[in-house]
Amino acid sequence: MGLDRRMMLAAMGGALAAAKAPAPRPPEKPPRLRPGDTVGLIEPAGFTDDLFDLDLVKETVAAMGLKPRPGRHLAQRQGYLAGKDADRAADVNAMFADPEVRAVFAVRGGWGCARILPYLDFATIRANPKLLVGFSDITALHLAFAARAGFPTIHGPNAASSWPRFSWDAFRAIAFDGATPLLVNPVAHEDRLVQRSGRIRTFRGGKAAGRLLGGNLTVLAALVGTPWMPAFDGAILFMEDVGEAPYRIDRMLTQLSLAGLLGKVAGVVFGQCTNCAASDASYGGFTVSEVLQQHLEPLGVPAFQGAAIGHVASQFSLPVGVRAEIDADLGSIRLLEPAVR
Repeated sequence: MGLDRRMMLAAMGGALAAAKAPAPRPPEKPPRLRPGDTVGLIEPAGFTDDLFDLDLVKETVAAMGLKPRPGRHLAQRQGYLAGKDADRAADVNAMFADPEVRAVFAVRGGWGCARILPYLDFATIRANPKLLVGFSDITALHLAFAARAGFPTIHGPNAASSWPRFSWDAFRAIAFDGATPLLVNPVAHEDRLVQRSGRIRTFRGGKAAGRLLGGNLTVLAALVGTPWMPAFDGAILFMEDVGEAPYRIDRMLTQLSLAGLLGKVAGVVFGQCTNCAASDASYGGFTVSEVLQQHLEPLGVPAFQGAAIGHVASQFSLPVGVRAEIDADLGSIRLLEPAVR
């Protein structure tokens, strides 16, 4: 028998064996948090230049009933980053490899998470499911974990956030209690005939269910076309941003549309766009809401704006990767499964 024929038969045998082999089981969900658990503190993006602020972070974690464990490279700095790319990634890898660490909190966002994605040990991360908590630039990690690790993470306050009662209660229900709450904006007690804060705007009504995926729009758009982007087919896409002019929001949504991502989702929730008004008061362009309407209404899926997601003090904790149902008429998000075991 010739060498080529033997190689072909061997390849066929390997293909048949692979076809018969069961598909790999998805990883378990992360464990729920319990009082006394140790949680890791990392800075995968921007740095904290005041050690007093890090003391506040540790006290905040302790007030949750948890024990903070700072990463080895916490409080380092290289330019606008919290140390070298390899060092920031090493802290992430170490926290997921450490059996004593039950969850991992990002201290802050900024920029830099996408730079460390090639350095992450996803085999170790996938084998050790733990809640990763944070928002803003941490979106790059949430999306990469959804694509490569397969277990839920939490898009919620960073460890250095202010953690008002609304944010803490929302996080505790999901991370500690394993609850599947109905998430609706907090009711403001304003001395007005008509409430102004906490309002939603519905672009297309109705309900939709799917896997929750998303985060910061700028970070999400920058990951399009990379190996660290999960599939958005049938997903509930949620987005937020800060300090972006309406034309830049338009540009990024256009990118998502041209890349085919927007056309695949089952529903859309746009949270807060903090400080996103045009800088020129006389500028005669579109508002953010008008830009959103132009992009979301034609999708033909339930979509609304105004959820408590993003760069605001009182914000939801959204488990990335779990199934949820939105009601665009009520402006609500209902979790259909717990994020933890």
